[in-house]
Amino acid sequence: MEPWSRKMVGRFDALEIESAVLGDNPLGDPHVRPLWVYVPPAYDAEPDRRFPSIYLIQGMTGQVDMWWNRTAFRPTTPERIDRLFAEEDCPPALVVLADCWTSYGGAQFIDSPGTGRYCEYLCDEVVSFVDARYRTLPGPAHRGLTGKSSGGYGAMVVPMLRPDVFGGLATHAGDALFELCYLREFPDTLRALRNEYDGSYEKFWEEFRSRPGFTKQSDYPLVNTYAMAACYSANEDGSIDLPFDLDSGLLRDDVWQRWLAWDPVRMAPRHAEALRSMRAIYIDAGTQDEFFLDLGAEAFRRELEELGITDVFFELFDAGHGAIEYRYPLAIRYLAERLQ
Repeated sequence: MEPWSRKMVGRFDALEIESAVLGDNPLGDPHVRPLWVYVPPAYDAEPDRRFPSIYLIQGMTGQVDMWWNRTAFRPTTPERIDRLFAEEDCPPALVVLADCWTSYGGAQFIDSPGTGRYCEYLCDEVVSFVDARYRTLPGPAHRGLTGKSSGGYGAMVVPMLRPDVFGGLATHAGDALFELCYLREFPDTLRALRNEYDGSYEKFWEEFRSRPGFTKQSDYPLVNTYAMAACYSANEDGSIDLPFDLDSGLLRDDVWQRWLAWDPVRMAPRHAEALRSMRAIYIDAGTQDEFFLDLGAEAFRRELEELGITDVFFELFDAGHGAIEYRYPLAIRYLAERLQ
């Protein structure tokens, strides 16, 4: 509840990583990215010890410096992390804050010809960069991934794709059950394109980038829908297929199926062995989530149960989609305890 920053007991190291795989990304976004690593007090106190590493990734439009944003009557996320390890008897771990922002707002932490190779960047470049500079415990059994919203989506999907890198996951209101969290936004997207931009996404992006972002209510569905299409239904040449017809609004079933193939609920059976290999699975969401991601969380949990995976932390709590950053330490603790 303190109104100003307090002195850290541990420390955050501010680093930069120059990415090879992002050097030719189709959006021309920066390939040199900031990277912050939280070092717990035990790290310097026990110089012969190695530590688990927990990677914390952001939601849609997140940039790594946003973690330090302060909200009234709430500590910042870095302050919460420091308190967890300095004052709340959490088993020590490194916490890595990686940046996967794109000029569409995000990359969903997957490889796409529409945005870039962000799964490869995270798994092969960021992880090896951290392991080379810190005394980490090697191997996926001691490495976890967590995040909220699109970050929660990445926390579900990336360990399924790369169980050789991550052996634990924690998702807060991660994108799942796409017919509930995305499909309902398409009418607003279509109407805004028709009424404000003559049905042209090119006109929208030109106008959007000429003014302060998100000053119109219609900006949110327009940006989010296009960003998701860039991740889920981009073609090899970088062109992007929208999941609906711009004139009639009819769903393009072939494109929509490409989206559904990236739904964590539908991915789970195809990646059952990867999920069974996880040492930690944590799932939560608010019961009033505006994008119905509490239902997505329940659907993902039930799919895990169908696969015989029952050692799962699951909780639905009274909240919406926003202002749930106080949940981050719960998941980080869970991962830290399981990945020692």
